[in-house]
Amino acid sequence: MLEKDQMKDSVESVDPREDQQEMGHRSGPMACLRSRFIRVGLAEALCTYVMMVFGLGSVAQVVTGHGAFGQYLSINIGFGLGVTMGVHVGGSVSGAHMNAAVSLAMCMFGRLAWKMLPVYVFAQFLGSFLAAATIYTVFNDAIFDFGDGNLTTTGAKATAGIFATYPAPYLSLQSGFIDQVLGTAMLLLCLTALSDQRNKPAARGSESLMVGLLVMLIGVSLGSNSGYPINPTRDLAPRLFTAVAGWGNEVFRAGNGWWWVPVVAPLLGGVMGAGLYKALVELHHPAIVCGQNSHGEQEEMDPLEKQSHADVCV
Repeated sequence: MLEKDQMKDSVESVDPREDQQEMGHRSGPMACLRSRFIRVGLAEALCTYVMMVFGLGSVAQVVTGHGAFGQYLSINIGFGLGVTMGVHVGGSVSGAHMNAAVSLAMCMFGRLAWKMLPVYVFAQFLGSFLAAATIYTVFNDAIFDFGDGNLTTTGAKATAGIFATYPAPYLSLQSGFIDQVLGTAMLLLCLTALSDQRNKPAARGSESLMVGLLVMLIGVSLGSNSGYPINPTRDLAPRLFTAVAGWGNEVFRAGNGWWWVPVVAPLLGGVMGAGLYKALVELHHPAIVCGQNSHGEQEEMDPLEKQSHADVCV
């Protein structure tokens, strides 16, 4: 009888450490953040940082290397693949917008709550600013060597363009504004199409690559006028960094006061591009009733909630 009681006690006794491990499996990591605002903000800041480090790094190598480490196409590839990696870093948490124009368009068309917009914009700004600081630190010696010890915004030895965009000498502010409206409109138009599950969306698993290719496509086709910023936070945050890092207020005066164009024009262009696709294509899809369209044919489409994984961009 004693042996049976001892066996019973040994079976029912549990190591406290096993209790803790089991509770950990049930409730998730102890350090898990429960606030959606914080989780989304951290993910958006990190994926923006990753995108910008690769993008700005590619520009720094081309500029300071005098063409020995790449050409204009290298910058397009760097930003395109940087976007792809950024989507992998934060895509399932924040959607990896990495672009205030994308976030604004998502709010305008009901795919993002307005209360989340400040979180996205601040996170994107922070990620871009820190990425500029990182590239400045890594390429500091190369930047000063290229500029003969000076930090200049214009001229043959200008290095401010590594971080923010500046218009070509022939480009007027009016033409530059149109350039940025068109570039960002094409970005959002195509992004909306890539996420439209009732049209020809990106194949599952290929979303990040397709978005990266889209950014590279805009660069090789619409980038020569001003470096295709198409992203307010991508341009303004590094510009502010250069202002405090040694280039001074000239970064806001160069190009006839160009700095506000890549901030305002992409916001307008993004809403126009997404709205154009919705007005001409998305709103005219046949209605679905019980899984069938108006012609009684079976529709092959993913649930609406799965579209959120494709709300990505720079």
